[in-house]
Amino acid sequence: QVQLVESGGGLVQAGGSLRLSCAASGRSFNNYRMGWFRQAPGNEREFVASITWSGGTPQYADSVKGRFTISRDHAKNTIDLQMDNLSPADTAVYYCNAGPSYASIAAAKCWGRGTQVTVSS
Repeated sequence: QVQLVESGGGLVQAGGSLRLSCAASGRSFNNYRMGWFRQAPGNEREFVASITWSGGTPQYADSVKGRFTISRDHAKNTIDLQMDNLSPADTAVYYCNAGPSYASIAAAKCWGRGTQVTVSS
């Protein structure tokens, strides 16, 4: 059974940084794409970034390009999201997800429970 557990959220001031981590377990993810999404109060869940477990070019939402970096740590079995130059608009619950690399990451069925990121002005 696939398990995705997010950590690293918290409260940070605008301009600061946070690093989120998603611990993945339960199967081999070699042919999977791993993603980060976020959902702010009153908004729909939106795509943030994704990367294939085996490597390849990461994908980013326009709103985070140049500020967020997604990476994978095979030794720890995690997908990390480094978030720099945060703004209050980045405040949301951040979710990790995983799905077959041939399909859209938005359609992936495996999700974590999320971690809260709050950016104060």
